[in-house]
Amino acid sequence: MLLVIDIGNTNMLVGVYEGKKLTHHWRLETKKERTADELGIFFKELFQFAELDLKAVEEIIISNVVPPMEFSLQRMCERYFKKKAVFVDASMSSPIKIGLQNPEQIGADRIVNAVAGVHFYGAPLIIVDFGTATTFDYINKNKVYRGGCITPGIAVSNEALVQKASKLPQVEIKKPKRVIGRETIESMQSGIFYGYIGMVDAIVKKIQEEAKVKCPVIATGGFLSLITQSSKTIQKADPFLTLEGLRLMAVSLKNRRKLHPPTRRGRS
Repeated sequence: MLLVIDIGNTNMLVGVYEGKKLTHHWRLETKKERTADELGIFFKELFQFAELDLKAVEEIIISNVVPPMEFSLQRMCERYFKKKAVFVDASMSSPIKIGLQNPEQIGADRIVNAVAGVHFYGAPLIIVDFGTATTFDYINKNKVYRGGCITPGIAVSNEALVQKASKLPQVEIKKPKRVIGRETIESMQSGIFYGYIGMVDAIVKKIQEEAKVKCPVIATGGFLSLITQSSKTIQKADPFLTLEGLRLMAVSLKNRRKLHPPTRRGRS
């Protein structure tokens, strides 16, 4: 059994795999202040609810963009699962290459998204991930990650609007009935929704123009269904792209260990 964990700034996505099959998954709130024991009890309850045994977990792989949580996550895995977790970063061998001047700056979630994207949809490819931030990633035909774009997520944009404009209320983010809003809430929903759709499509088109290529555009992330229903550039939604990327990274690492097993030093 493989446990995969994606830690984002707003949500953490957890999955359990039996071979290639995703048998269980949960989307949960990220709480940076949780200790190793709090995380351990939390995971124990999840597993009990799903009738899973902690001892059945053979490997754990994590993508994490919240550095303060790494120590607690590692301690939790060692104490409750009796396993040392692997944390994805740009220094790891993977099925794609990172073609950036400073590869250590790339988020682990973007690496695993690219790995899964290329595996399932080929290259070249554009991946749009709707999270706390919305990220756009471009992988060229040679499976080289060439970079992308980062924008405030739709929820962050909505919160900033409400905080900075005193008379504007908090509104539900959804597709409105019309573009021309007839009262404040409808006008805000229209601006947030259609403004964001327009931004996403414009950035995708600009990436394709700059890269001089027409390629598939895959979307993932928490606000996936809201945006993809009206986007003119996104062709497929894949809610578990990040989890699949973590699984593929685990497989890649296992195969690499088989090809290059650690050497044992005998006594002299």
